[in-house]
Amino acid sequence: MEPQRTALTVEEKQSLYRDGYVVVRGAVPPELVAAALERIERATKGDGLANDGALTDLVNRSCVTPILREVMGDFDPVTACQPGIHQRRDPGDFFMPTGYRDRELPYYGAEVHMDGAITIAPPQTPLEGTPDEVYRAYFASGPKGDLGRSAEVMGHNMTPMFQDPAMTLGLGSFTAFLFVCLNDQLVEGCGQTAVIPGSHHAVESFFRWQRSVNGHIGPEGPGWPRLRHDVPNHCGLIYAPDAVMEQFIDETSECTPDGRRWPRPTQVMMRAGDVAIATYHILHTVTRNERGTESRKNIIFRVRNKRRQPNKVLTGVSDHPDRGWHGEFLEYEPGNDPWERSKDAMCDMWSEWDGMSSALAVDRSHSMNDRSGFRSRLDNVQ
Repeated sequence: MEPQRTALTVEEKQSLYRDGYVVVRGAVPPELVAAALERIERATKGDGLANDGALTDLVNRSCVTPILREVMGDFDPVTACQPGIHQRRDPGDFFMPTGYRDRELPYYGAEVHMDGAITIAPPQTPLEGTPDEVYRAYFASGPKGDLGRSAEVMGHNMTPMFQDPAMTLGLGSFTAFLFVCLNDQLVEGCGQTAVIPGSHHAVESFFRWQRSVNGHIGPEGPGWPRLRHDVPNHCGLIYAPDAVMEQFIDETSECTPDGRRWPRPTQVMMRAGDVAIATYHILHTVTRNERGTESRKNIIFRVRNKRRQPNKVLTGVSDHPDRGWHGEFLEYEPGNDPWERSKDAMCDMWSEWDGMSSALAVDRSHSMNDRSGFRSRLDNVQ
């Protein structure tokens, strides 16, 4: 038996730095994959899998834990996950959160986004009214009703509209994604997780620019409106700022029927037992399982370097760990401002990747962080 891996290679770390993700082949042994599949197979309607040990063992009992501890740092053992199980289906006529119909979105319904943003179920009839009226009606349709513009507003995805009471932070954050693959996904259109390689650098740069303008980061901060109204349902969430998205669009990019171009994501091809490790900052999306012969099964974990908040225990699933799962405000010791700590990490992602020094020694001039002209474009954003 080969010894268990405990670290990424230097080349893998350089790929993580350059692309924002890396796939560790065969990280989860077959017996753990089989146990997770067996548990999923016998699940009944209403049977919660998020806290099931057969799924959390995919991280806790595999080499994923020592590898991530070496490259990122200490983190709480996971006790919960997001089971990403998507049945095969054809393109639909329903509206997606970005305001377009499922069948209209290119790249198998891709909606690339940042994690940590509120999502309300998209209206299936176009909303009418002024932008302010549409904004109010949309967020009033959330699980807590009409609270106006408030940090108390929660989405159907259990994420708050703002993380802090002062409404200066419109995104939750963590350090790393883990996408654990339970069945082979080797052909495009089988529901794969897809990413925009290199987008983590552009997002980090955008966060820094936002903070330099007025200290606000995320949607409703500088250069990032919350909703787009010139979409078919008049109420599309802007999941990533245009100034970032435009860097990954060219004349070959596919369009929605209104002519808007969308960046082409890279579908992450994995076999059962492979694990993709990605930065929080990477733009990513699920894709439609249009060509698969079975359900797509990826188990998703969100973890954070323990150093950010040593006294808080995280489960491994929340995209807003500075708040409780239901949006409740947590208590912090005097002098500990969780919102500013998170802004620090969002503006300096590698500060939470303790084992990345070998990769960071490479020539950063090739990163998108330093793309000529990006800063000037940001300064011209209204």
